[in-house]
Amino acid sequence: MIRHATNISVRFYELDPYDHVNHAVYLSYFETARIEALESVGMGLHSLSERGFRIVVSDLNLKFHAPAKAGDSLAIETLIVEMKRVTHGWQQHMTRSTTPIASLDLRAAMTDLEGRPIRTPAFFKGAWSGE
Repeated sequence: MIRHATNISVRFYELDPYDHVNHAVYLSYFETARIEALESVGMGLHSLSERGFRIVVSDLNLKFHAPAKAGDSLAIETLIVEMKRVTHGWQQHMTRSTTPIASLDLRAAMTDLEGRPIRTPAFFKGAWSGE
């Protein structure tokens, strides 16, 4: 499967009163990285919607390893580790230099435009396998 790297800079307004990135902001960082990963293989969210498909998060597990702070440059690695008929398993790892900051395991489902689960199309699977 293809791995994608995204770089994100921490902004001051994302900090909590302890000068750490607020815990809720990490989900936005990871979502930004997933969207960029999808776009990198030609599967942007608008493009998928135009073809009648949506990707919907059904479950996630976020683990914090070290705090991110203002001015940090964070790298996020995104990969799909499992692709079943309807669902996909994603893993994302965030680091500052070599320091692990956070990791996310996520399950997402392919749906039609009305939100009904549907089989993942071959073109999507092919894009992620590098075909």
